[in-house]
Amino acid sequence: MSKELEEPAALNPEKLQDIELEEPKKWAAGIPAITASFADILQETGATRGMGALLKMNQKGGFDCSSCAWPDPDDDRSPIAEYCENGAKALAEEATLKKLTPEFFAENSVADLAALTDMEIGKKGRIAQPVYLPKGATHYQPISWDDAFKKIATHLNGLNSPNEAVFYTSGRTSNEASFLYQLFVREFGTNNMPDCSNMCHESTSVALADTIGIGKGTVTLDDIHNAEVIIIMGQNPGTNHPRMLTALRKAKENNAKIIAVNPLKEAGLMAFKDPQTVRGFIGTSVQIADVYLQVKINGDMALLKALELLLYQAELKAPGAVFDKKFIDENTSGYEDLITHIKTFNLNELSVACGVPTGLLQQAADILAAKSKIVICWAMGITQHVNGVAVVNEIVNLALLKGAIGKPGAGLCPVRGHSNVQGNRTMLIWDKAKPEQLAKIKEVYGFDPPEEEGVDVVKSIKAMHEGKLKVFFAMGGNFLSATPDTNYTAEAMRKLKLSVHVSTKLNRSHLVHGEEALILPALARSDKDMINGIQQIVSCENSMGVVQESKGMLQPISDQMMSEPLIVCNLAKATLGAKSMVPWDKYAGHYDNIRDDIEKVVPGHEEYNKEIRKKGGFYIPNGPRAGKFNSKKVPGKAVFSISPLPVHDIKDGEYFLTTIRSHDQFNTTVYGLHDRYRGINNERRVVLMNEKDIALAGLKAGDRVNISSHYDGVKREAKLFVIVRYDIPDRNVAVYYPEGNILVPLDHVAEKSNCPATKMVFVRINKHKP
Repeated sequence: MSKELEEPAALNPEKLQDIELEEPKKWAAGIPAITASFADILQETGATRGMGALLKMNQKGGFDCSSCAWPDPDDDRSPIAEYCENGAKALAEEATLKKLTPEFFAENSVADLAALTDMEIGKKGRIAQPVYLPKGATHYQPISWDDAFKKIATHLNGLNSPNEAVFYTSGRTSNEASFLYQLFVREFGTNNMPDCSNMCHESTSVALADTIGIGKGTVTLDDIHNAEVIIIMGQNPGTNHPRMLTALRKAKENNAKIIAVNPLKEAGLMAFKDPQTVRGFIGTSVQIADVYLQVKINGDMALLKALELLLYQAELKAPGAVFDKKFIDENTSGYEDLITHIKTFNLNELSVACGVPTGLLQQAADILAAKSKIVICWAMGITQHVNGVAVVNEIVNLALLKGAIGKPGAGLCPVRGHSNVQGNRTMLIWDKAKPEQLAKIKEVYGFDPPEEEGVDVVKSIKAMHEGKLKVFFAMGGNFLSATPDTNYTAEAMRKLKLSVHVSTKLNRSHLVHGEEALILPALARSDKDMINGIQQIVSCENSMGVVQESKGMLQPISDQMMSEPLIVCNLAKATLGAKSMVPWDKYAGHYDNIRDDIEKVVPGHEEYNKEIRKKGGFYIPNGPRAGKFNSKKVPGKAVFSISPLPVHDIKDGEYFLTTIRSHDQFNTTVYGLHDRYRGINNERRVVLMNEKDIALAGLKAGDRVNISSHYDGVKREAKLFVIVRYDIPDRNVAVYYPEGNILVPLDHVAEKSNCPATKMVFVRINKHKP
């Protein structure tokens, strides 16, 4: 067997398209967003199926979008378009009429499929039946559901320890499936439950739990609508959370000021043409950012300290008019220590460190000084740094100084990515379960769940590579493409005895596999889920802690697809057999039975079946939202944190590299090759560079280059990229994710959270030599 057949490509093919460049846009959405939304729907689903589903997506009584976790309005929702362009594209891919039959897998080897780009792989269609790749085989082949479950059970029961298996979860998985999944895994005997939170907002969860007592945000959608000031940091809402733009428009109509913080000038942070308004439809835009702070990569800590210093100086001039001393005295600990720390800094030095002129810093501080209803939003541009936890702590500091938590129009707003990533964690998907959570499981079910800490994403990859893990089971997601250090992760995956993926569509993780591999086709959110003639509902939790029902409405295109809750129930019965103490058949008979038991185990879900059927769902209790704090260090209080400025030992010829997403993708799913807002079309293998840096390096726009990182004596190289001239700070460069993941060392992680630090890697750029 050839090496190519033994080791299918772990990366996108190193080939270039005919790149087409335009001037970057200065506004987002408008008519082009409508056109793009409908184009994919019509192509993949046809008008009747696709348009009918769009009218039900994110509606009360409809189904939850499988894309981002932005919340739906509590009150009236748009009757025709409560979705965004990315949501429509996600629906098009899951509602497609194209399906992968046994004939498809017989005609296409694993190596052949791996030679395609990620976009080409994803566009093939829905997986229509379980398929199996035997040891040494080159093609997936059909397998019955019963045989698939038996094969997994045989592998799991043959392990020397349950800790030789690992169970990954993506953010698409519903509350019901997540709860059953963790229940099975813990009854099997391990806490090895890495999830996508480990790779995105784990820094947020750690920081907020430490400082305010809950690892979630504290705002509602109405708080954003009614805020006086909104700060948006490390986030590109126009591409990654487009429905957020509607909330920002409403805030602007209520006279909110918006401060944008980002290394790139992103269209969605500059202006918005809302196609659902007459003005937006005819082309009139609403200005988003009143002040745009184009910070250097990882300059956020310096920027926040600069704002705090300027606010402190303003407080000295007008005591009690800038800081909320009453709130600070009653609700916080550590104020004096923070002030002592802030006084040690010099504004000019902080300005240089963050890359933002002092005049712009002063403008932002003047806006903040006079207001108290402040919402601070952030995403992975903040969390995926070595000091990601510390930067979130500093965000909390700023909010506490202003008393901007626990009152209407104010609070902390980490904007989650995948649609139910927050709900997964609420449903106890976590490698570090709390003792009280484990005790509740034992009380309800009677078995002793394991207490030993499991592995997160980074630890699981290391354990695979070391041969300590034998079975990998993924409930959704594209693990290989989402994780850092792509080649290392691929080597780790190939050392497994069995890899299993529960999926709707084909992705690269199915093509870099263990000795044996299975793909189990799951129903999508938009698919009808019928059991004994009764349609089932599931539920999801959005970024703001609202849990609501999701009810599919499309006829599945194959009768061989199975819902995720039923997959877990059948897997558990096959693996645990009669020794299980969990009523799997009862759960498989009707999902109401799952929710009846969730409310016994998970706080905040009382009368779950009743609450979930209310129009718009219900809010999970949130102490800080109600002004009640319970930090780990000082019970009953929120705490200020002292964090140092980062010191970067960057060498001559090196650049700060960050990874970004194009407008035509969501997470690892690539919908197309048009990054419309940045003006980059028909190519993803690009590196965005400052014009001055291009010249200093003796390069020119359009040159073909290789990008390399050098950590701990190991060179990692991403080959064949095209230089694109772009407005980005000096010595800062950007590439698309997941193409840039190969450059990120596995050990390059955030302190305390172990989140991969993909937003800042030191790299070198050299001309490509064929």
